[in-house]
Amino acid sequence: MYNEAEYLVHFLSDLVNCHVIAAPSMVAMFENFLSVTQEEDIPQVRCDWYVFAFLSSLPWVGKELYEKKDAEIDRLLSHTESYLKHRQKIHVPMLQVWTADKPHPQEEYLDCLWSQIQKFKKDHWQERHILRPYLAFDSILCKALQHNLPPFTPPPHTENSVYPMPRVIFWMFDYTDDPEGPVMPGSHSVERFVIEENLHCIIKSHWKERKTCAAQLLSYPGNNKIPLNYHIVEVIFAELFQLPSPPHIEVMYTALLIELCKLQPGSLPQVLAQAAEMLYMRLDTMNTTCIDRFINWFSHHLSNFQFRRSWEDWSDCLTQDLEKPKSKFVREVLEKCMSCKSTTAVKIGLMIVELGGSLPGYTVALCLMIAIKSKASNDEIFNILKGVPNPNKDDDDDEGLTFSPLKIEVFVQTLLHLAAKSFSHSFSALAKFHRVFKVLAEGDEGKLHVLRVVYEVRKNHPQMIAVLVEIRTQIVDCAAVANWIFSSELAHDFTRFYVWEILHSTICKMNKHVLKIHRELEETKARLARQHKRLQLLST
Repeated sequence: MYNEAEYLVHFLSDLVNCHVIAAPSMVAMFENFLSVTQEEDIPQVRCDWYVFAFLSSLPWVGKELYEKKDAEIDRLLSHTESYLKHRQKIHVPMLQVWTADKPHPQEEYLDCLWSQIQKFKKDHWQERHILRPYLAFDSILCKALQHNLPPFTPPPHTENSVYPMPRVIFWMFDYTDDPEGPVMPGSHSVERFVIEENLHCIIKSHWKERKTCAAQLLSYPGNNKIPLNYHIVEVIFAELFQLPSPPHIEVMYTALLIELCKLQPGSLPQVLAQAAEMLYMRLDTMNTTCIDRFINWFSHHLSNFQFRRSWEDWSDCLTQDLEKPKSKFVREVLEKCMSCKSTTAVKIGLMIVELGGSLPGYTVALCLMIAIKSKASNDEIFNILKGVPNPNKDDDDDEGLTFSPLKIEVFVQTLLHLAAKSFSHSFSALAKFHRVFKVLAEGDEGKLHVLRVVYEVRKNHPQMIAVLVEIRTQIVDCAAVANWIFSSELAHDFTRFYVWEILHSTICKMNKHVLKIHRELEETKARLARQHKRLQLLST
C-alpha cells in the first residue's frame, strides 16, 4: 500500500512539470506531509514515511518548485533537517549487512536520501536519468489550465496501523569497479537514488515472472549511460540481504540472476563473479543471516552452471580455523552443492554402515537386511528385533518393548544403509516402517536416541539429516529435537547452519501446533458457551 502511495506522489509531482497541477498546491501537500512529524505519541516510522515521500519526490519536481516557491521549499527542507537531527537510529546496527563501513558506508536510508538531496540542491537541481517526454510539448502544456490538488490530511494513526520498516542502504560497487565502461554515479548523487528506485520498482512489478523481470531490467532506459549490469546486481543483492527478511522469497533472486546470465552471457556472469568475490572477502564482518542467504544463493547458482568456479582463489580458507567465516562458508557451499546434484556431478561423502561379525546385534542386522529386502511386514521386523539383547528389559516385558539403545541402533542403521540411494528411498523407508519407529521411540530416551543414530549414520550428509528430521513429526516430537540439538553430542556442530535450519523448522512447527490447539480450544469454549446458553433458555 505504501509503495503504491509513494509512486502516486511521484506521479503527481511530475504532473507539476507538465503544468497540470499548480506548484502551490503541491507545496501545500508536502507541508501536510511534514506536519506529521509534530504529532505526539506516534511511532517514528510514521513520520519517516511521510518525510521519505517528500524527499523522494524532489528528484522529479524539485527544480520546478524551487524556481517558483524557493522560500517555501527552503522552509520544508529546514524542517526536514531538524527532524532528521533528532531522530533515533538505534535500529541501524541490527539492519546492517556488515559490521564495518569499509570500503562502502552503510547509511540509514533517510540519512542517505537527505545527503543525496543536499547534493542535488547544490547542483542546482540538475539530474539526467528521469525520462521527461513532456518537454517536447512544453510550449503547448505551458498554456494549459492548471489544477489545484484538494486539501490532503494524513490519515490518523491507530493501534492497527502498520508502516514500512526502516532500511540500511546496501552498496557494493563504485566508479572504480568498472573503469572501462560508463561511470557509475556517486553514492550521494540523486541519480544513484533514481536508478536504484526504478530497478526496485521493476523487480516489484515483475518478480513472479523471472524472464519478464530479467528482460525489463536489461532494457532499462538509458542503459548506455550507466554500468547497468553493476546496478542490477547491486540492487538484487540489496533485496536478497535486506534484514530482517527480503521483500520476496529467496529463490526468486537466484532464478532471476540465472535468467540474467542467460540473457547477457558475455558480461553479466563476470559482474556476478566480481560481486561474489567481494562478498567472500568481506565475510569476516558479514551478518550471519546474510552469510546463510549468500550460501544458499551461491550453491544454487553453481548447480546451474556445472559448478564452474576458480576455487583456487579461495584457497586461503584452507589455512584458517574451521570455525572462521570463510572456512565455514566454503564448507557449507560444498555441502549445499552436494544436495543439489546427484553423485555423478558431485562426490557425496556418505557414512557407510559397516557391521562387523564381533559387534553386538550383527546377526540380527543381517537378518533385518534380508527381511527388509524381502519386503517384510512391521510384525516380522518386530519378531527379528526381539533377538537383540536388551539390558534394560523389565522382567514383565514379554514383548521386548522397553527402551533398548542397541535395538534402535541396529534397526535405524540397517534401514538407513539400505535406503541410502536417494531421498525418496529414505522417505519410503520411514513411511513403511513408521509403526516400528513409533514403538522403538516411545519414551523420551528412545526419541533422543533415534536422532543420535540418524546423525551418526548421516553426519557426512547434513542435508539428509535436515530432511530426515524435517519429516520426523510423527516419530519424535519437537521437544526431543530441541534436546538433541542442545545436547553435548552435537556441541561440535552447534554453529553449523543445518543445525539452526532444523531448530528453526522445529520452532515453526511447534508454533503452528500451538496455534492450532489454541484455535480448537477457543472453538470448544464457544460451543460450550452456546450449549450453556441453550440449556439456560430451555430451563426458563
